[in-house]
Amino acid sequence: MDSTTTGSPGAEQGLAAMRVDYETAGLDVADLAATWHEQFAAWFAEAVAAEVVEPNAMVLATAGTDGRPSSRTVLCKGFDARGIAFFTNYTSAKSHDIRSTRYASATFPWYAQHRQVTVRGTVEMVDPSETLAYWSSRPRGAQLGAWASAQSVVVRDRRVLDDALATITHRFEGQDEVPLPGHWGGWRIVPDSVEFWQGRSDRMHDRLRFERDDLDRTWTVKRLAP
Repeated sequence: MDSTTTGSPGAEQGLAAMRVDYETAGLDVADLAATWHEQFAAWFAEAVAAEVVEPNAMVLATAGTDGRPSSRTVLCKGFDARGIAFFTNYTSAKSHDIRSTRYASATFPWYAQHRQVTVRGTVEMVDPSETLAYWSSRPRGAQLGAWASAQSVVVRDRRVLDDALATITHRFEGQDEVPLPGHWGGWRIVPDSVEFWQGRSDRMHDRLRFERDDLDRTWTVKRLAP
């Protein structure tokens, strides 16, 4: 169908005019913390204080062996000097990609603050003890959902999911604790680069990237053109 026959009149022109000029303070190398994870912690704390909606939400990008990329929003559930951790079904599409390439990228889009942070690197499995500790902190409903959903598998309709959850709920009825399923756990992105992006006016944004040298494991900071 021709694009001129779809949507409301002037929709394309309206999109072209949509823009926000980012009148925010700049970001220079001297403003950064000594390490990427300390800088991330500072910005994350500011996002929480500013009541950014789901500040731990990140857009996770992976690719399969065919090179075709996929992206989706997941929740970061831990970060430290080792990297950024999230939890999922180990049989999901994202996990298949990770097992195939061992590489991923995640972007934290803090739109309200005109900021984003992008973490790229290899991916490792989170230690089982850490997975169990996080699993134990999850609400019971989320635990049951992890058992019930064969994530990324095509299902006939919503009733299939509802029936699966009902079956699992009955299975663990009366048990104080829902056990950790063997198909579920954590991944950690171990970064080789972490970019801090601060919006500026006239689209002259500040982009400062921590980069790790693979030989001596040291980090340097580079400024990128916007």
